[in-house]
Amino acid sequence: LIANAENMGYPAANNQGLRCVGLDQGSFDNAPDYALLLNPDTEMLPDVLSKVIAYAQKNASIGVLGPKLVRLDGSLDMACRRSFPSPEISFYRLVGLSKLFPKHRTFGRYNLTYLDEDEIAEVDSVVGAFMMVRKQAIEQVGYLDEAFFMYGEDLDWAYRIKQAGYRVVYYPEVTVLHVKRASSRQFPRSKVEFWRAMEIFYRKYYAVNTPLIFHCMIILTVRILTTLMQWRIKIFH
Repeated sequence: LIANAENMGYPAANNQGLRCVGLDQGSFDNAPDYALLLNPDTEMLPDVLSKVIAYAQKNASIGVLGPKLVRLDGSLDMACRRSFPSPEISFYRLVGLSKLFPKHRTFGRYNLTYLDEDEIAEVDSVVGAFMMVRKQAIEQVGYLDEAFFMYGEDLDWAYRIKQAGYRVVYYPEVTVLHVKRASSRQFPRSKVEFWRAMEIFYRKYYAVNTPLIFHCMIILTVRILTTLMQWRIKIFH
């Protein structure tokens, strides 16, 4: 158990854990074959880990594996399989097209809602609430990016791991409960961090190829949404 004196952020704390189990840069020989990011608000059956490891062992091309996550009401936690938030995909999400046409292969890409939730699929990313990563993938791409604080670091890791030639797989043969209890007081703050993370991800991977006028529109939109959430925090909390 590591007890930090302050909140370092999700990626920094997980990197601390990775180093403690031997997944240190330059010394991976004695490290475990897989690392698992697992949120404390998840619950799973005893055989979940053995099943996901067995599947990964049979498929050496898999760099990241995530199970089917469900909420308390039994519904799918939509974040457990998703596409990278490119400007196009994020636009469809922001204007509501992904909700209006969830089964559409263009508009439904944000959470891949056009896919059968009970079929194994190669995806862009799974969620950091349960994210199993192969040791060799970490050795190639490095740790979680600590520029993020509590959102986006899983997307960024999956992006780099896919760029290194590995596959990211959604594996619904096992199911994990994700309680995900967030209070109304926490919600605005989490949205601020979410939009900050989306700006970091956009600047890192998409900004260089985005025409200037669209780049300015994207940054302005993100800043406005972030500011609105900050105002909400000041007014109501």
